[in-house]
Amino acid sequence: MKRRTVLITDDVELNRAILREILRSDYHLLEAADGVETMEVLNTHSDSISAVLLDVIMPNMDGFEVLQKMHEQKILQKIPVLLVSSDNTVEFERKGYQNGAFDFIHKPFDGTVVKARLKRAVDMYESKNHLEQIVDDQTEILEKQVRQLKRQESIQRQTNSNIVDVMSSIVEFRSLESGQHVKRMKFYSRVLANKVMALAPRYGLTPKDVDMISEASALHDMGKIAIPDSVLLKPGKLTPEEFSVMKTHAEKGAEIVEELEWAQDDATHQLSYDICKYHHEKYDGKGYPEGLKGDEIPIAAQIVSMADVFDALTSKRVYKKAYSTDQAYKMIMNGECGAFSDLMKECLTECLDELKQVKAEHEDAK
Repeated sequence: MKRRTVLITDDVELNRAILREILRSDYHLLEAADGVETMEVLNTHSDSISAVLLDVIMPNMDGFEVLQKMHEQKILQKIPVLLVSSDNTVEFERKGYQNGAFDFIHKPFDGTVVKARLKRAVDMYESKNHLEQIVDDQTEILEKQVRQLKRQESIQRQTNSNIVDVMSSIVEFRSLESGQHVKRMKFYSRVLANKVMALAPRYGLTPKDVDMISEASALHDMGKIAIPDSVLLKPGKLTPEEFSVMKTHAEKGAEIVEELEWAQDDATHQLSYDICKYHHEKYDGKGYPEGLKGDEIPIAAQIVSMADVFDALTSKRVYKKAYSTDQAYKMIMNGECGAFSDLMKECLTECLDELKQVKAEHEDAK
């Protein structure tokens, strides 16, 4: 076992000699004759010193000044100091503890006491330093893992975003919708989701959820990729049979999202699925494809459904004119576009000015 190193500091050679005789069989010893020399030795050998026996009354720099210097240089955190003095009063020991001393060795020296107190100090600090090193090592490993997870999360987030961009671009091309529609859907969904988060904590939405809902909203009509042009691009009103075909886009979109499971994280994948499949469900159970009722409808789908209806009403289509935002608001509140929950109608009411601003900033090209 490697011998530990102890620094003996005392301006009296006889005291150093006595301590040297007591400790030489158990420790490698360094010596200093005053406080200045003590700091020089510590600055050179602090990594290898296990403890310091420090006399208090010394020329140039006394023991308490040395303790202060060791504290300032953060040496005192790693090396225990045992003050050496003939003063055994409570006041002296209180001052010593207040200045960072670990223990005391009183003159005249008793070899057994000196060895026992020094061993306890060295053992305790070695254990403490070892545990601190383990904690530091584990902290470094955890920090590396966190950084790696953040990088992976960033890559996954970018992958999610790229998938959304590509798929929504395909939908735009197939259905002749504008890129502004997708932008408006993202903004509308974000505004509404933020309001749900504020008004209805029971849903447990977080800012991260709001971000994901906003991104995934762009995929709400992805299933239209599978709808025949004769139905999708028909300029007039759809027949009942054609409308039945059109309604299948909700389930077809969910099927496409299922195929993308490998490319999305679990949370984004679930939100994308819910939005695609359930954004045409209505709160009274009269929507499609499953006729879900009330809070059977995922909250993300309720949010995107409100955004979709608002945008559809306020946008021009080949088969209809664009309604004003105020008209659209009244139609939704009057139930002309299907039933929404009281919460979603409250969110629409409180967000209407923001939605109007989004509409103004992202109008379709004339």
